[in-house]
Amino acid sequence: MKILLIGYGKMGKTIEQTALAKGHQIIGTVDHENAQELKNFTSANTDVAIEFTHPEAAFGNISYCLVHGIPVVSGSTGWLDRLEEAVALCLKQKGAFFYASNYSVGVNLFFHFNEYIASKMKDYKAYEVSVREVHHLQKVDKPSGTGITTAEGILSSYTNLEGWVADNPEEKSKLNIISEREPDVVGTHVVTYSSEIDQIELGHIAHSRAGFAEGAVMAAEWLVGRVGVYGMKDMLNL
Repeated sequence: MKILLIGYGKMGKTIEQTALAKGHQIIGTVDHENAQELKNFTSANTDVAIEFTHPEAAFGNISYCLVHGIPVVSGSTGWLDRLEEAVALCLKQKGAFFYASNYSVGVNLFFHFNEYIASKMKDYKAYEVSVREVHHLQKVDKPSGTGITTAEGILSSYTNLEGWVADNPEEKSKLNIISEREPDVVGTHVVTYSSEIDQIELGHIAHSRAGFAEGAVMAAEWLVGRVGVYGMKDMLNL
C-alpha cells in the first residue's frame, strides 16, 4: 500500500518502521512544520492515510482526507467533540474512516473485558469504581483518549452515574478518571472496584509503542476497499 503519514512524532516514526517492515510504501510524511504539503496528496497517489496529530489539527486533517477520497485511519485524541462531524462528512462523501483512541490489540481486548465486568459489577453497590491512567510527560490531552474510552465502557452499564469527571474523587455522582504523568511511561490503564472488604482490578500496561503501531497498520490494511465508519471492534470482531 501507498501510505501517507500525517503526524511524524514518536508514534508516526514507529508506524513508519512497522509499515516498511510489512512491505508497504511511505509516500509522504506531513507534520506541523510542513502542513501545507498535505494538499499534494489525493486518492490518485495515496491508498490510505494514517493520522496521529494534535487535537487542534486532527479534524482538519481527517476532513481533508475524506473530501479528497483518501481512506483515513486516525488515532488522534482530544478532538472528539467534533467526531460526529467527521462521521457525517465520511457518510456524505461515501468515504472510509477508521477511528480508535488506542490501536493496541491488547488494549481493545481490555476494553471488551472492561465492558463485560462493568455489566456484572453494577449490581454490587458496595464497590466504588474508578479509572486511573498514567502516561509520559509529553502527553498533551488529559485524561487520555484511552482513559475516556475505558470510562465510557463502564458508564454504558453504570447508568446511575452522570458521566465522568477528571481528578475529582469527591464528585460521587460521576465516574472519576485519575490522570498521572510520569517519565518514560508508554501507557497504563487500571479500573478499580473497591469496597471496605476487598478490591478488584483490571489493568493494561503497554511496554512499547510497537503494539499501537502494529494495530494502526493492520487497520489501514483492513480499511482499504471499504466504505463507512469503523473501529477496532469491527476489525477484531469483538
